Amino acid sequence: MLFGAHESIAGGLFNAIERGHKATCDTIQMFNKSNNQWRARKLKAPEVDKFLQAIETTGVTAATSHTSYLINIASPDAALNRKSFESLKEEMERCCLLRIPNLVIHPGSHVGSGDEAGLNLVAENINRLFDELRDNTVTLLLETTAGQGSNLGYTFEQLAYLIERTEDKEHVGVCFDTCHVFAAGYPLADAKDYRKTMQRFDDVIGLDRLRIIHMNDSMKELGSRRDRHEHIGKGHIGLDGFRNFVNDRRLEKVPMILETPKGEDLAEDIENLSVLRGLVE
Repeated sequence: MLFGAHESIAGGLFNAIERGHKATCDTIQMFNKSNNQWRARKLKAPEVDKFLQAIETTGVTAATSHTSYLINIASPDAALNRKSFESLKEEMERCCLLRIPNLVIHPGSHVGSGDEAGLNLVAENINRLFDELRDNTVTLLLETTAGQGSNLGYTFEQLAYLIERTEDKEHVGVCFDTCHVFAAGYPLADAKDYRKTMQRFDDVIGLDRLRIIHMNDSMKELGSRRDRHEHIGKGHIGLDGFRNFVNDRRLEKVPMILETPKGEDLAEDIENLSVLRGLVE
């Protein structure tokens, strides 16, 4: 199993790798630009080289990047949709330069236009994205969501709908967030329920599309539709739920990434990773 955490890029992209090493990660997730700005300064060769050197030195890989939370390619607002698309395209191009194989994105929020209209707009943007990218090496991962408000992607069927309408299926996959899936109403704690949920995922989407798992316990109960991450074993999913994941041999090659709260000393990451590794039988 490959275990890791989302790490900060404060002070330089290479620092995410260094922090991952300090936190005992095998691999990490990171932003590839400031999360609260639309645009980023152009990546320069020395910065890219320093990032790749940190990977070589530490042995910690970057399994995926995560898009800025500003991006909403489901928005019915033309100006916001255009800015979102351009920002997404830029982040894909940066992943290519940094040799990061995946980029996770929330499908977006329809903001009142309805699920079908929002999903169709997302699919349209994804197809345009791949049409405009040259020599793309990055897989775009649609993240499962909790279904708060008008957010899309809270059912496996919605993600399957988007994948079906994507022309370049070679470069689209799924990021499975345990907290989000649980909050959306899919049980995970009991071994029998876990098997049913994963069978449904396989039937609707296909386990071959699963590229990243976000390992987050949930502060809120099953079906709450609220996205509140908790430390491993401290929430409503509980240790047994995560034991199901780390002992599922079908997932051996799928990086499992924490997105749980932490301080600058990364003690919480170290503890959560230790708990996950201790569940492997």
